[in-house]
Amino acid sequence: MITALTSALRNKRDSIEKDDTGFTLIELLVVVLIIGILAAIAIPVFLGQQNQAKDATAQSDLANAKVAVVSYMLQNPTATGISSSDLKTYGYTPSISGNPVSGLLGTSGAFCIQVTSASGSTHTYALTDSTPAVKGTCSSATAISTLSW
Repeated sequence: MITALTSALRNKRDSIEKDDTGFTLIELLVVVLIIGILAAIAIPVFLGQQNQAKDATAQSDLANAKVAVVSYMLQNPTATGISSSDLKTYGYTPSISGNPVSGLLGTSGAFCIQVTSASGSTHTYALTDSTPAVKGTCSSATAISTLSW
């Protein structure tokens, strides 16, 4: 009786081992290929999102610098220039160091400021006293003196 049970168990074990073959090389190659295709699609999209975030940071820095320039000009209506320390006094701190805002200060409160994005796309954004941040640069035709920051 014990012999019959052990032989039955041995037969069952042998049949299980024969059915357990695992993945074939072709199946593994197909999985690796699918993962590679998904990575090729996802990585450029991710990098594009980072660049868009850096562009948005540049535009946000311009908006913050505009508030500081307007505040400075309200306190100093006859000013023909402004420094980076003046901007810090009026609350402007750049989000990205080494990427300074520059600009032009005109007559009767008119000004234009600009910044180049750190995204590597060399997008330059500018705004004036009456417009929001848009792609482009300040035009020296509308300004009297260059801001010194």
